[in-house]
Amino acid sequence: MLSTLTGQGASSPSRTAMEDIPPENYALYTAAAGTCPGLDWTVLAAIGKVESDHGRSPLDGVTNGTNHKGARGPMQFLQPTFDEVVTEHPPPPGESQPPSPYNLHDATYAAATYLCDSGARNGENLPGALFTYNRADWYVADVLTQATQYQSATTIGDDNDASPIALQAINYAQGQLGLPYLWGGDGPAAGEDGFDCSGLTRAAYETAGIPIPRVAQDQYNAGPHIPEDQLQPGDLVFYGTPDDIHHVGLYIGADQMIHAPRTGELIQIAPYRYAGDDFAAATRPSTSQRQG
Repeated sequence: MLSTLTGQGASSPSRTAMEDIPPENYALYTAAAGTCPGLDWTVLAAIGKVESDHGRSPLDGVTNGTNHKGARGPMQFLQPTFDEVVTEHPPPPGESQPPSPYNLHDATYAAATYLCDSGARNGENLPGALFTYNRADWYVADVLTQATQYQSATTIGDDNDASPIALQAINYAQGQLGLPYLWGGDGPAAGEDGFDCSGLTRAAYETAGIPIPRVAQDQYNAGPHIPEDQLQPGDLVFYGTPDDIHHVGLYIGADQMIHAPRTGELIQIAPYRYAGDDFAAATRPSTSQRQG
């Protein structure tokens, strides 16, 4: 099963989600997400947060009028797009007749439908669906980051036996979902737009206070190595040969990893084993190296 952002089950809300999302909005996000197989409610909640702070923003176009691009409502639809969506897929009966982009109920169901038709169904291409919603790479990254912050950490990979240190590393890596692959990249904290594979894993473990080498080969060499049948969330998974490691990912449980694949792709969740892979081994960064 894929990440709960693109999987078949609804994730549990984190403390951040429960403190930030109004109950009415939460109920609508979860209900509307249920109309699109594989779409997690946190994606709709993240759009609501990024676009209008769940309808609380005082900016033009949220409760009336339009913003500078003509968008309106809590989910910021252009009127022609909204009209097309609700004509083809009428939302369940709500408070507005006809449906209105300013109405939270109508806008949330329309957003779920629009994402579903754009690639979010069954997790086929969630980043692509978000890019269709707002054609900017930064927007895709912001929404995916916000969505992961709204998820309870205990649902990562449907595997709840991650150590606290591993969860810190995984939570950091999830926050980078949607950022671009950048060869030699060390991420926004270093003033760069994205990461390469080993830059991401090093940064993730730095947040947990564990220093690991910068490049994948050295990370592999640092060990300690563990049998594949003993993988746990937080382990590093490597590809290549022992003397020529070319890729590394962060295992998150349920046979999934977070990784920065290659130039032209975004940081994403994917199966750690796949047809034709050259999986080499796994390591578990040592807690004995923890700083502080």
